[in-house]
Amino acid sequence: MQEFIANLDIYMLLFLFFAAFVAGFIDSIAGGGGMITIPALLLAGISPLQALATNKLQSSFGSFSATLQFYKKGYINLKSSIPFAIISFIFAAVGTISVQFIQVEFLSKILPFLVLIFGLYFLFSPNIKEMEKTKKLNRAYLSLAIALVGFYDGFFGPGTGSFFMLGLIIIGGFGVMQSLGQAKLYNFSTNLASLIFFAIGGHMLWGVGLLMALGQFIGANLGSRAAILYGIRIVKPLVVAVSFLMAAKLLYEQF
Repeated sequence: MQEFIANLDIYMLLFLFFAAFVAGFIDSIAGGGGMITIPALLLAGISPLQALATNKLQSSFGSFSATLQFYKKGYINLKSSIPFAIISFIFAAVGTISVQFIQVEFLSKILPFLVLIFGLYFLFSPNIKEMEKTKKLNRAYLSLAIALVGFYDGFFGPGTGSFFMLGLIIIGGFGVMQSLGQAKLYNFSTNLASLIFFAIGGHMLWGVGLLMALGQFIGANLGSRAAILYGIRIVKPLVVAVSFLMAAKLLYEQF
């Protein structure tokens, strides 16, 4: 690990720190931070598996930072959210273990269209509100949705925060801010599960990951504060923009 850090000059280390900072800011509001950090890690000459593992380390700090801010402002009810966080942790762990046995090519082909549909839903749906509406929460359906997204994050990952938000809005009946806050909690849970199993596998670059974690933590702190301050005025347009950019990037990589 130390040898690898020594091979990176100060400018590359600053680049990785800044990439994590920007990713943390954007991810805390709209998701999609991995679109920035994973290419940055690969650009630094890190192998794909190490990049995925190290990305989970630094993104865990970002999702924790954002979760903390949303909790302080009352957008997360831990009593009702912790069981779902546990479900997401368990299924993310299963997904991380299962990745070596599952063909992900099909998912990689349909993912851009799923992300695009999410962006269009966020842009045009009248159900996107600042605060939650009358509860129509079905715990069984929401548990299933969170389990599926958690499993997905364990072995693939792009757009996880967006899919959590979509489930919380459509199935849970939550508003944007409650959905965003809870999505950060569940995303932290899935990141932590994947982090543990990647670390056990010995694929983690701890020095690089912790440097980026500092940038992620600061960026996510500022991003979540901006989301709380400006609400749907900043969340909705940024979610739509990030969704369209993510879909375009994924389509470009395929074709």
